[in-house]
Amino acid sequence: MPGSLKTEAVVLRSIRYGEGDRVLHLYTPHGGRVAAIAKGARKARSRFGGRLEPFFRLRLVLYEGRGDLLTVTAAETVAAHPRLRERHACLDGAARACDAVARLFEAGDPNPAVFHLLCHQLELLDAEPARAGRANQLAFRLKLLLAAGLVPQLQVCASCGDREHLLGFSGAAGGVVCGACEASAFPLDQEAHDFLVAALGRPLAEVPEASDRALRQAERAIVETAEHHAHVQLRPAA
Repeated sequence: MPGSLKTEAVVLRSIRYGEGDRVLHLYTPHGGRVAAIAKGARKARSRFGGRLEPFFRLRLVLYEGRGDLLTVTAAETVAAHPRLRERHACLDGAARACDAVARLFEAGDPNPAVFHLLCHQLELLDAEPARAGRANQLAFRLKLLLAAGLVPQLQVCASCGDREHLLGFSGAAGGVVCGACEASAFPLDQEAHDFLVAALGRPLAEVPEASDRALRQAERAIVETAEHHAHVQLRPAA
C-alpha cells in the first residue's frame, strides 16, 4: 500500500528529468538500491537546494506510490563530502565506488554492510585525498565482493585445497590455484597475492600500495571473480 518511509541514503547517480525534476539512484541500508524522483529539484527555489547530487549522504522521506519510482518529499544532508569534489582523483574514486555498488547489487536487495562500506569510502576520500588511487579502489571492490558473499579464496588452492605453490588465480575456480591446477589460471605474483590478502583484511585507510604489475594482477583477479560469479563487468580502476 502507498505510504511514506524514512531512510538514510547515498546518492549513486542523479539524472535530469523533464523540465525541472531529478531521478535519483540511491543506495539505502535497509532497502538496497532504489530509484526516486525529486519533483521540482532543478527549479531555482527548490526546497532541496543542491543536496541531491551524487555522493551526498542524506536523510530522506520517500513516498511509496503505485509506480516504480519513489517520490522524495524531504531531504536532509548527513554528509556532503565537499572536499572530495575539489580533487579529480577523489571525485573519480567516488564515482567508481558508486558505479561498482550499482553494478554488483540488485535493486531492492538490502545489504547494510554495503551501505556502511560505501559511506566509509566516501568519508575516506573526503578526509584523506592521498588515499585516492588504484590500490584504494581495488580494496573497496574486494570488500564489496566479501559483502556480496563472493570473496575469492586466497589461503588455499580453490580447486584442490593445497596450501603450497599457489602460483595462479582462476576466476572460474574461485580463487588462487596451485601449480597442479593452474591450467585455466593466470600467473599471480607473490606481491599481488599479498596485496589481495592485505586489502581484504585491513581497513580501507590502511591498505598498502603495490607495484603497477601487482595491482594489474589484483584487478584481474577481482574482475574475473565478479564476471564468473556475479555475471557483472566492473569498470576498470583508475
